[in-house]
Amino acid sequence: MKEVAPSVAKNLDVLEAKITDSLAEINRIREACILVKTGQELEELESKIIQATDKLAGALLGQKVQNSLMNPDLKEEGSQLTKAFPKNTKNQGLRDIEIQPSRGGSFTVSSTYISQKGKRRKKKRTGFYPELVLLGIHDRCTPKLASDVSLTCVSMSSFEEAAKSLADRGINLSIDTVRNITIRFAQRAKVAQTTESHNFGETVEGRRVICSTDGGRIRIRTNKRGPKTKKGRTRYSTDWREPKLLIIYVVDDEGRMQRQFCPFIDGTMKGPDAVFGLLKHYLSKLGLNKADQVLFVADGARWIWNRVPEMLRDLGVSLSKAYELVDFYHAVEHLGKVAACRKTWSGSERKRWVKKHRKLLKAGKIDQIITTINSLCRGRLSKDYRRERDYFVRNRNRMAYHTIAEKQLPIGSGAMESAIRRVVNLRLKGAGIYWCHQTAEAMLMLRSYFKSGRWNMLKNLAVAPTLEAKI
Repeated sequence: MKEVAPSVAKNLDVLEAKITDSLAEINRIREACILVKTGQELEELESKIIQATDKLAGALLGQKVQNSLMNPDLKEEGSQLTKAFPKNTKNQGLRDIEIQPSRGGSFTVSSTYISQKGKRRKKKRTGFYPELVLLGIHDRCTPKLASDVSLTCVSMSSFEEAAKSLADRGINLSIDTVRNITIRFAQRAKVAQTTESHNFGETVEGRRVICSTDGGRIRIRTNKRGPKTKKGRTRYSTDWREPKLLIIYVVDDEGRMQRQFCPFIDGTMKGPDAVFGLLKHYLSKLGLNKADQVLFVADGARWIWNRVPEMLRDLGVSLSKAYELVDFYHAVEHLGKVAACRKTWSGSERKRWVKKHRKLLKAGKIDQIITTINSLCRGRLSKDYRRERDYFVRNRNRMAYHTIAEKQLPIGSGAMESAIRRVVNLRLKGAGIYWCHQTAEAMLMLRSYFKSGRWNMLKNLAVAPTLEAKI
């Protein structure tokens, strides 16, 4: 039998002693004659039992992790992972590292540490533990703890609330640690998401697919150059930025969203090309070219419609089964803007005009609406009328609402508007709320997967072996 390293043997002895003590404590509670009389006494007893079992769970997990790190097969996989690292490395041998599980106290294990070769610098050289990377252990916490921390952060209204909620569950982490774990959890998922080997395990073959994209509004913190404040703080600005979201879902024969297929929602803080690149990535993985029907519905923003035809063409989608549609309710808003230009009309007259032309719009009589607006293009407000007229002229071919309705497909982008509200407005936007760009990018992805019901998929991405992030 191969001799065990002293540090490994020491860690196993400590963990075995913790297991023995925990079992003894559980047995004492089990054998004690405890009769509760009040709700408070019951709560105290429950907390005592949970603490005892948590200690046992943490020690058992530590023992299993340390034994797994001694497995020759895992060490061989770790060696292969190290060889795939793009820079020169050096094996520093076994090092002790403290790991925090989701239950119980932290435990210490010994694992091989790999550092980068190179000249010494003032900053500490980065390194990694390949076997722990393979086990999904990053930032000195188990995969489940990283997932629980991130999930708590996206569901709570702030990192402070998340830290308090975790503390109530016996997970005592600082606010900065909670934030860092969450950001790096999202970063690892993002890296794994872009790999060619990643597969969703789902397809839209033979289904009716609805795609949409839109932007929200959040404030991003940007540090300013120049002198600091009297208190030594860096000056900064909090300008509004537009996070861009996408949504992909399927509908049944009656045009209702299929609940069996969770929608794909994701977003980015980058520009239009970035969100369409992300959208193209999802649609290619889902096999959009095999879908029965494809409907792209959005508002009238030019940055959207200038890119849709090229994207569908690159994905190999037949034009005979692809449709482009401007959201019906956005188009109605523009009818309201036309009516608002008629200063001599009363409120009831404007409503009647909008109601009449709303029916024409839904019936697909766009040319009649354009003719009517043309007749109003005179006087000092003619510029405003022409702007609204040009909107309908530009999107004439994307307003076939009668045709889309006959096919039992949605004529509005309500799902996209709902996604903006649930992902952005209810967590990332608010009075006095502003974000660093990196944090906003991470929270956007995490919140999207959380609200679309695909957290387990995100968790699998985040624990995939990657050397992009340090332990």
